[in-house]
Amino acid sequence: MRIIGLDPGTATTGYGIIEVEEGRFTAVTYGVISTQPDEPMPHRLQTIQRQLQALIDEYRPDTAAVEEVFFGRNITTAITVGQARGVLLLTLANAGLPIAEYSPPKIKDAVTGYGKADKNQVQLMVRNLLDLAETPRPDDAADGLAVAITHYHYQRFESLYE
Repeated sequence: MRIIGLDPGTATTGYGIIEVEEGRFTAVTYGVISTQPDEPMPHRLQTIQRQLQALIDEYRPDTAAVEEVFFGRNITTAITVGQARGVLLLTLANAGLPIAEYSPPKIKDAVTGYGKADKNQVQLMVRNLLDLAETPRPDDAADGLAVAITHYHYQRFESLYE
């Protein structure tokens, strides 16, 4: 099974694509979709859409997962991240992919076993679970991989009850 995980943002959207065979994880690719801060928002959203579509076309994931918006104190950031999430969800839906969404605490719990783990703990576990020589950089790429790993765990758990 090939899973794409996405950590939405308008400046950088982290992505990670993993392959899972017999319960073993392999990182296929990871990185970020970046946009320029001086571009108008519609153009930034187009960039995100085009680059995500290119990833889908090249790597052909079977399923997708997206991190939910964490609503903090900065409502402007939450709104722009929501716009990026909308583009991601629409692009994935148009590609015919099944989509799941996970909150940050669920992702932390699925990857580290502790829903309040810090970023360093999540990154270390992503590195260990995928047997990577280095921690994925930037942080958003590691987060994309964590979302993909989370999706595998939740899908596996749900399949036990079907």
